[in-house]
Amino acid sequence: MYTHETHIRVRYAETDKMGFVYYGNYPAYYEVARVEGFRALGFPYSEMEDAGVGMPVLDLSIKYHGPAKYDDLLTIKLIIPEMPRARMRFLYEIRNEAGDLVNTGETILAFMNMETGRPVKMPERMKESIAPFFE
Repeated sequence: MYTHETHIRVRYAETDKMGFVYYGNYPAYYEVARVEGFRALGFPYSEMEDAGVGMPVLDLSIKYHGPAKYDDLLTIKLIIPEMPRARMRFLYEIRNEAGDLVNTGETILAFMNMETGRPVKMPERMKESIAPFFE
């Protein structure tokens, strides 16, 4: 299993009239966690795109446990629970500074040839970067 933590400070523009993080912003937080998780593996997402491989989202699920508010420093824990193949499953846990669970989610992404739109295998270099976490 691979895990990585990323921190995001809630900006005013990300909140609604009640001062809570607008519910539609959580998938963007998930994306930040994925990109930073890849970067921490030594395989930046941009390198994958440069090789012509993209990762469209196939499935997204979100559960709200409590509100995040303006200026909260959130910790987003990214979890990759199993070795990816043609698809990659990500789990997310978002906590505020007090450690309270604010949000959990899951996404499933596929590896895709950006030119043809067809599924492809995980890039070999990514496989080499992530494999040690699943041995």
